[in-house]
Amino acid sequence: MLEQGTISIHTENIFPIIKKALYSERDIFLRELISNGVDATSKLKMVSYAGETTTEVPEPEISITVDKEKKTITVTDNGIGMTVDEVKKYINQVAFSSAEEFIQKYTNTSNDSQQQIIGHFGLGFYSAFMVAAQVEIDTLSYKQGAEAVHWFCDGSTAFTLTGSDRTTVGTTITLKMQDDAEEFLENGELRRIIRNYCDFIPVPIKLNDEVVNRQKALWNQAPSSLTKEDYLEFYRYLYPFQEDPLFWIHLNTDYPFIIKGILYFPKLKADIDPNKGQIKLFCNQVFISDNCEEVIPKFLLPLRGVIDSSDIPLNVSRSFLQGDRKVRKIQDYIAKKVGDHLSNLYADQREEFLKCWQDISLFMKFGAMNSDKFYSQVKEIMVYATSFMDSENKSEYGNYTTLQKYVERNKEQHENQVFYTSDPVAQGTYVDLHKAQGLEVITLDSFIDSHYIHFLEREFSDVKFSRVDSELSDRLINQDAKAELVDPKTNKTKSDQLQEIFRAALHNPKLVIRTEALKYEDPASAPPAMILLPESARRMQEMAALMQQTNAPFPEDHILLVNTSHPLMENLLNLDHSVILSATGQPSESKELANLICNHVYDLALIAQKGFDANGMKAFLDRSNKLLLHLAKA
Repeated sequence: MLEQGTISIHTENIFPIIKKALYSERDIFLRELISNGVDATSKLKMVSYAGETTTEVPEPEISITVDKEKKTITVTDNGIGMTVDEVKKYINQVAFSSAEEFIQKYTNTSNDSQQQIIGHFGLGFYSAFMVAAQVEIDTLSYKQGAEAVHWFCDGSTAFTLTGSDRTTVGTTITLKMQDDAEEFLENGELRRIIRNYCDFIPVPIKLNDEVVNRQKALWNQAPSSLTKEDYLEFYRYLYPFQEDPLFWIHLNTDYPFIIKGILYFPKLKADIDPNKGQIKLFCNQVFISDNCEEVIPKFLLPLRGVIDSSDIPLNVSRSFLQGDRKVRKIQDYIAKKVGDHLSNLYADQREEFLKCWQDISLFMKFGAMNSDKFYSQVKEIMVYATSFMDSENKSEYGNYTTLQKYVERNKEQHENQVFYTSDPVAQGTYVDLHKAQGLEVITLDSFIDSHYIHFLEREFSDVKFSRVDSELSDRLINQDAKAELVDPKTNKTKSDQLQEIFRAALHNPKLVIRTEALKYEDPASAPPAMILLPESARRMQEMAALMQQTNAPFPEDHILLVNTSHPLMENLLNLDHSVILSATGQPSESKELANLICNHVYDLALIAQKGFDANGMKAFLDRSNKLLLHLAKA
C-alpha cells in the first residue's frame, strides 16, 4: 500500500534543548541579541536607500540597561522594528531565518549595507531562554501606519501577543533573568561579554548609557590608510603583554569569496604548540571563535590576528565550522598570501627576512611538509644557517644558504652529501672538525627537523643527509697514519695497539671501537676521542621515541672513535703496554693508570654527546678522582 504525506515536527521540547544544548556558552545570548539589533539598524538603512521610507533614519545605536532589583536586562535598538505579522512569522516560527529572506528581497540594494546582515539561523533570539525565565518584545515597525506590538513568553511554547503604547521605531527585548543567571546582572560581566564578542561592531553599544565597544575594525580599513603603529597598537590590544610581532599581512578580497583580516607573525617560543590556533574568527565584525582550525591551514595556526568572513559556513551554535569546498579555497587563498608575502620579503628585504628566520622557519617547514602548493612557493627561500661564509649569504644575523646552493657549491668536495648539526653547541667539536677540512655544515636544530630531513630526502632523492656525529668523511681522517708501526716484533700498528688497550680497559664487548687519526692543524687541540652515532639507527630510535612520546635514549650501538693522532695516545702507548695487556697477575700501576685514562677519554667523549644521570655522574667523579691520584703520584 502506497501512502504519501508530510512529516510533522513537534516543538514541545524545543526550550529544554535550547537551554541545554543550543550554545556551548551561555553568555552567547547577549552576542545574539546585539547582533539581531545591529541587523535591524542595517535593514532600516537599506529600506531607506530603497526609498521605502521618508522619515529620517537615526544614527544606529544599541542600548543595554540593567535593573538588579527587577532582575532584568533590556536590549534596545533603533532599527527597522516589526509589525504584528512579522512577529508571528519571525518569532513564533522557530528557526525561520528572517535575515536570509531579507537579503534575497534587497539583493540589488546597497552592497555595503547588505554585508552587515549578521543573522543566518533564526535561533539567535531564542538563546535568550538559556538565561531568562521570561522574555518580552516591545517593537514598532518603520512602516507607515504600523501599530506597536508586545510579545511575551515564559519559556513554554505558549505566548501572548498584544498591542503596545510604544511610539519610537525599533525593538526592545526584556529578559527576566533566571536565579542561576544573576551573574549577568553585573556591569563588569556584561562589559566583558560585549568586548569579547561585539567590540568591533560598527554600531555604538551603550551599557547603562556608556559606550563600551571600540567599533573600529582595523581589518576593514585600507592598508594604505594605516601606519605601522596602527597595526602594532591593534596587536597589543588583541594580545596584551606579548612581544611585538615580526610583521603582518593584511587580507582583503571579495572574489570568489569575501574575506578580510590581519595575520601577525609572532616571535615563537620554544614551547609553542603548533596545533593550537590563536587566530580570532569573526563574521561581519562579530566574534565567533578563537578556534580557526578549519579555516586556517594547520601549519599557519601559530600565527595570530583576525579572520573575518561572511562566506564561512557556520553551524547553529556559530562556534564550529563545517569543512566544505569554499573553506578549502579560503585556506588556499590564505596560504598563498602568506607564501607571496614571504617571497617578497626574501627578495626585497633580505636582512629583515633573515632576522626573522628563527621564528618563521618552524611554520615554513611545517607548511612545506603539509602543502605541496605552499612548498612550491617557498622552496627557493628556505634557508639554513651555514658554516660557509661569503659576501652573498653573509648577514649581520648569521650566514645562511639555500639547500640548492649548498649542494651546487659542495658537489666536487662531497658530492650530494649534506652535513648538518642539530645542536651547534653540543656538537661544536664535530662542526669544528668539518670546518677545519673545508666541509660545509648547515644547522637543522628545530624540534621538527627530524621529520623535515626525511621530507628533504624525498624531495632531493639523490641527496644524503648526515649529522656531523654520525660518520666521518674520509677527508677528516689521515689515511697514511693507519700503517704506522709501533712494535716491529709483533708487527702491530699504532691503531692495533690502541684498539687492544681500550678494549681491555672498557670491558664492553658491545661497544664498537675505531681508531683513526683525525686531521687537525694542532693535534693537541683535537679531541682524544669522539662518539659516533650511525645516522639510520639514531633516526629509527628518535622516531620510535617520538611515537611513544618519550625522550630518545642514548643509542647503545654507538661507536667510540679513538683519535690516534692525539698526543695523549702517544703517552698511553709509552706506558709499559706489555704489562698493560697482561692477562695474568696483579694489575700494575701502569695498567691501572692506562685503564683510568681510557675510561676518562670515553667519559669525556660521552659528555660531549649527552649528560650523565646521577649514577653515571657518580661513577665519572670516582674515576676522575682515582686518575688524579695516580697522576699526582707520577
